[in-house]
Amino acid sequence: MSCFPSVAQLFTSCLILSTLTQASTPIIVKNVTILGPQLTPDVTNVSRDGGYSALVNGNIVWLYDDTECMDTQGNQLSFVSNTAAYANQPDSDVATVADFGVVNLGTNPDGSPKTAILAHTTVGTGGWIPFQPDELQYNEQMNGKERVAIWPGTSPTPVSTTQAFLYAPLVYVDSKPQDPSKEYQARGMTLITITAPNTGPVAARQGDLIIPGTEVAYGGFSSILGYKSTDTATDKDLGNRDVYLLGMTASGLQLARVGMNSLSDFSKYTFWDPQGQNFSASPPKPSLQDAAQIYLPGTFSSGSVFYSPYFKTFIMVYFNKMVDSTFYVRYIQLDGPLGHDATWIVGGKNGKGIEAEDAEALVRYTWSAEQKLYASPSGPGGFNYAGMAHPEYFNTQYFPQSLYPITSPQKQQVNGWYGPASAGVDGKSLLLSWTSQDVGGTNNGVYRIQLAMLEFDNIPLETNPDPSATAGTTTSSGTPSATSTHIKKPPSNPVSSILSIVEHGTAAHAFSRGLLHGFAVYILAMHMLLCTRVRGRII
Repeated sequence: MSCFPSVAQLFTSCLILSTLTQASTPIIVKNVTILGPQLTPDVTNVSRDGGYSALVNGNIVWLYDDTECMDTQGNQLSFVSNTAAYANQPDSDVATVADFGVVNLGTNPDGSPKTAILAHTTVGTGGWIPFQPDELQYNEQMNGKERVAIWPGTSPTPVSTTQAFLYAPLVYVDSKPQDPSKEYQARGMTLITITAPNTGPVAARQGDLIIPGTEVAYGGFSSILGYKSTDTATDKDLGNRDVYLLGMTASGLQLARVGMNSLSDFSKYTFWDPQGQNFSASPPKPSLQDAAQIYLPGTFSSGSVFYSPYFKTFIMVYFNKMVDSTFYVRYIQLDGPLGHDATWIVGGKNGKGIEAEDAEALVRYTWSAEQKLYASPSGPGGFNYAGMAHPEYFNTQYFPQSLYPITSPQKQQVNGWYGPASAGVDGKSLLLSWTSQDVGGTNNGVYRIQLAMLEFDNIPLETNPDPSATAGTTTSSGTPSATSTHIKKPPSNPVSSILSIVEHGTAAHAFSRGLLHGFAVYILAMHMLLCTRVRGRII
C-alpha cells in the first residue's frame, strides 16, 4: 500500500486542520505590497526556485535550488542544483540581486549579452554548494538520467555576524523511475557553513552526511541558535550554545537539540518527546502518525521560524501544503507555559518576556493555532510553493546581541537597515518570497522568485477573540477584512525577455525542462508527504 494519500485525502485533511485550529491572535496585517519578481540583471534569462536568505558579514546572501540559465530563444546555457547571490544595494532596492559565477557566452540575436551562471558545468554536475568527488563522479556517469542534487531548502542560521550554517538535503533524483515513488530518494542531510566576503558567498561542506536519510531531516525546515538550555547548563564547554532543529514529516514537525560545537556529530543529538515533555536520546521514527508523539502536528512544506522584535516572541511563517499559495502564521504563546518550571512562567522567562537567544521557549510554551497570513497570487501554473519569510529586512535587531564581539559597544550591536525607510519599526514589516511559474506549462515552465512586503498593524492593547482566526487587515472599525494589496510596477529588467519564450530550445533543454516540470502537479501534491525532507520542486 502506498504511503501517499490521494489528492482528495490530502485536501480533506488540510481542510479539517484549518477548521479545527481556529483561534484569536494579536497579529493583524495592515497591508501587503507586491514587489513582483526578483530581478537578476547579471543573467540573461534564469529560471530558479527556492529563495532563502540570511545576513552574513554585512551582505544579504540569497540561496536557490535548481537553477537554469537560457538565451533569449530558450536554449539552455547552464543547469545546476543550487546557486547563490547577494542582495544588490538592499538598503534602497529590495528586489534586485547580484549573481556570482556569471560567464559571458557571446551575444543574443537581439544584441544583448548572453550570460549564464556556472556555464562551464553540465546538467547536474555543479553548483554553488560543492559536491564530494563520489557525487560528481556519479552525476557525470549518469549524464542527467539520474543525479545527486543538493537543495538549500531553508534559510541559513547565523552563528556570528560573519558566518552561518545550513542543513541541506542530498537527494537522488531519477527522471524516469519504474516506481514513481522512487523518483526522489533522500540520502540524508549535509551540513554547510557559509561566509560572505565581498568577492561573493562561499559554501563549505562539513563532511558528507550528518543526518542519515532514514531519520527525520532535522534542520531542513528551520534551525534556531539559543542560549544553553536549563538541562544542559552544566555542559563543561562554556562557549557552547544550543541549536534547536526542526524537521518535517508527513504528520508535522519534529524537534531535535544539539550543542553548537557538536553539529556534525549526530550521536550527540537529543530529540523532543512530547509525551514525556523532555529530550531523549532516542530519535522518533519519521513514519510516526500519532499527534501525541509529534512536536507540532500539521502539514508543512516550507517556512521560516525566527524571533520577532516587534511581537517579542518567536514567529513561524510557512506554507502548509505544496499545492496551496497561502502563507500561514503561528507564534509562541507566552501565556501558555508547559509544565510548572519556576523560570518559564506566564509572561516569559521569569515573567519578563523572552529575547532572541531564548530558543528554549520552543519547548516551554505552546504554539498558537494555524492562521492565514496572506494568500500570494499564483502564476500561470496555478500554484506557488517554497514560501519563505526574510526577517533580516526591515530589522536592525536581526542578530542576537550575543553574536556581536564582546568588545562591541552596545550601541553598535545592531545591523544595518535593509529596505524602505518607511517601514520604520524593527520587525513591523516582513519580506515574503515564493516560487511561481511565470511562463509555459507544467512540462516546460519558467520559474521565478516573487516578492511582497507585508506590514503588520499596531499591536492592539487588548486582543478580542476573532472566530475566523485570519490575520487580516483592519478597517476603521478594527474588524479583520481581506488583505489590502498594492501592486508596485517593478523596474525595467534585462531578463524580461524570458516572458516571450514559449517552447523553444535545444533537445538538451527540452530534456531538462521535462525533467524539471513534468512531475509538478503529482509531486507537489504528494511528495511533500514523504517521511523525509524531500519536497516537490522544479527538478
